[in-house]
Amino acid sequence: MYRGRSIGGVIASPLRSSLPDRVTIVEVGPRDGLQNEQGIVPTDVKIELIERLAGAGLPVVEATSFVNPKWVPQLADAEEVMLRLKRQPGVRYPVLVPNERGLERALAAGATEVSIFASATETFSQRNLNRSRDEAIEMFAPVCRRAGEAGTPVRGYVSMVFGDPWDGEVAPTEVVEQSLRLLELGCFELSLGDTIGIGTPGQVEDLLAAFDDAGVDASKLAVHFHDTYGQGLANVLAALQCGLSVVDASAGGLGGCPFARSATGNLATEDLVWMLDGLGVTTGVDLRAVAEASAWVCGCLGKDIPGRVARALQA
Repeated sequence: MYRGRSIGGVIASPLRSSLPDRVTIVEVGPRDGLQNEQGIVPTDVKIELIERLAGAGLPVVEATSFVNPKWVPQLADAEEVMLRLKRQPGVRYPVLVPNERGLERALAAGATEVSIFASATETFSQRNLNRSRDEAIEMFAPVCRRAGEAGTPVRGYVSMVFGDPWDGEVAPTEVVEQSLRLLELGCFELSLGDTIGIGTPGQVEDLLAAFDDAGVDASKLAVHFHDTYGQGLANVLAALQCGLSVVDASAGGLGGCPFARSATGNLATEDLVWMLDGLGVTTGVDLRAVAEASAWVCGCLGKDIPGRVARALQA
């Protein structure tokens, strides 16, 4: 069995040598993790979850979304969450904004970073934004312009990067084409989302190779995996080997998408940290503190913890 190459008495693994020294985890649980819950989660619970996760060392905690409450009632308290939140120095608290009105609300509530959410597929764009892919870019253009004028960084999400339940598979070139348009609008980073969790490591490599062919540096990209088919961690590992160092995850593995019912939970933050800790990759995240926060919020929701590592640590 091959066990790596010995260098100065230390076993050098070809796997570890291909990984970044540090990975930034973007915690999406308070927004993406909670938005699909059927019962309205109390504002106090949302705020405490955000503060617990920031206290656990997560450098980026996506706090909420300023979407029309009619479409996502769960996040109707976005202003209150942002205004009452005790922010920790050095922690970023981005919020999702769908349009100019959402941006206005976010800035008024003190947001210092925002995200926009596009789709790689036509049907999901219509279902999620009620607009075609082209119309979505037109809607985002003034958002990015006004955010830039306010000195507010904009992160871009591109969902359904491996396909959706309606249009089927999507070609990597289509994903790249839509993503380039977001970069042209001024997004500092793009999070590539496998919204229904169908991707495999080979598809991750193919997609990132297409971005490389288009001249997009890996430093501009992040990944956002759902674990529907149990491929989340394997897909992260493939992305890191391709040069990425930013990964989205959700405490406890909570999440889904209200507009794509086949989208089950996100990759669990604890599962990701457990793997990265084992590989010697620095995250700055306290594993047990995140697991405790996940167990706490799942208790508040009256549900079992989806994430495996949090379940194991609680047991």
